[in-house]
Amino acid sequence: MSWMFNVSDLKQWAYCPRVVFYLYAIPRLRPETFKMEMGAEAHEREHTRAKPRRLRGLGLPNATRFTEVKLQSEQLGLSGKIDLVLREGDQAWPVEYKLSRRLKIASHYRLQLAAYGLLLEEAWGVQTPEGFLYSLANRRVERIALTKRLRNQVIRTVTEIRRTVEEEIMPPPTEKRGRCVNCEFRRFCNDVF
Repeated sequence: MSWMFNVSDLKQWAYCPRVVFYLYAIPRLRPETFKMEMGAEAHEREHTRAKPRRLRGLGLPNATRFTEVKLQSEQLGLSGKIDLVLREGDQAWPVEYKLSRRLKIASHYRLQLAAYGLLLEEAWGVQTPEGFLYSLANRRVERIALTKRLRNQVIRTVTEIRRTVEEEIMPPPTEKRGRCVNCEFRRFCNDVF
C-alpha cells in the first residue's frame, strides 16, 4: 500500500512520534482535546475575517494572497492545506497560523512549514526560499528560512513515518514527557506513566 500522509503528521511526529503511529494503527479512535478544539476555532475565525490580516513586516506588499490552499504530492507521499500562501512572480511563501505564543522554539512547526514549501514548489513550479509562522495569540510573525537541511529533514521524516506505519513498529515516546500530560493518546502509553 502506498501511504499518503498529511503534512500535519510530520509536525506531530516531531512533537511525539507515537501520536502518528496511533493515528494509523487505530484510525477511528482519535479523541479531540480542548486544545485541538481551540486551535480549530481560532483558524476558522481567522479564515472568516471580513478583512484579511496585513501581516506587517513581511516586506511583500504586492504579493497575491491565496487562502486554504490544498496540495498533494504523489512523489513525496504528502498532502496538506496551507493556511495562506503569498505569491509574487516565481516565488511563494507559505504562511502557517498557530495559536501558540512561542513560535521560536517550535521545531515541529518549522518542519511543517518546510513540507508546505516543498508541496508548493512541486505543484506551482515556484521557489519557496522561506515561509512564515503567524501567532494568532499575539499577532506576531516569525520568518523561517526553508533551508536544504530542513527540506531533507522533511523527506527523512516521511520515510521514517512510512516505515513505522508499514512495519507496525511502535516508536519511542517523546523525550519531553511534559507533553504527555495533555495528550489525547496518553492512556495507550502504559510505559510512560
